[in-house]
Amino acid sequence: MMEAGSPTTPRILVVEDEAALALLLTYNLEAEGYAVSRAERGDEAEIMLAESVPDLVILDWMLPGVSGFEICRRLRVREATRDLPVIILTARGEESERVRGLSIGADDYVVKPFSVPELMARVRSLLRRARPERIAGRLQAGELMLDRMARRVRRGERDIHLGPTEFRLLEHLMEKPGRVFSRAQLLDSVWGDAAEIDERTVDVHVGRLRKAIVRGRERDPLRTVRGAGYAFDETFGKA
Repeated sequence: MMEAGSPTTPRILVVEDEAALALLLTYNLEAEGYAVSRAERGDEAEIMLAESVPDLVILDWMLPGVSGFEICRRLRVREATRDLPVIILTARGEESERVRGLSIGADDYVVKPFSVPELMARVRSLLRRARPERIAGRLQAGELMLDRMARRVRRGERDIHLGPTEFRLLEHLMEKPGRVFSRAQLLDSVWGDAAEIDERTVDVHVGRLRKAIVRGRERDPLRTVRGAGYAFDETFGKA
């Protein structure tokens, strides 16, 4: 069964028979705030899709039961799923295979191995286009505002200039106010390749982010939890 989530939580179905990859995708999608369901076989996915239509499908090309290619083709035939956003995952990178995947109606095509932050960005982009009301274009906490579309951050009347990594870091923390993320979790979600980057890198970028968004006696919206990690202060901007 598809997980219901809250009325405003985008629902994503991951159809992937590689258990490790399916877990990685689930972990990162849930960290982004999505409700995730999983299927390991194509025929299992078809049953789930017939019962409830999610907001987006991440679909492996090669699946037991029914192939991802065939599932995508059938989705485009059904009225209820004709416009359902579909991202195809495949180990095949040849141009002819890309063309074939897009020709059957896939909205995007990602070749393994891939960057997790890049895939998350593609998910957000597709959901924004298909369900603009489900993805907030802006994150606001008191006087601090992050505009995803304009890639802009402001604190009151002041523009805050952030590098791409600091922007993603602030965005990730603001999406889940109060939730404490470990350094390893932030590396996975923001950098996407924790194996090659030292966890101290997180501390460096948090320091840069703080320096950019806090001036003088302004309140720091970022909370350091000793021995655990970092969080966006859920009380920031509230009386």
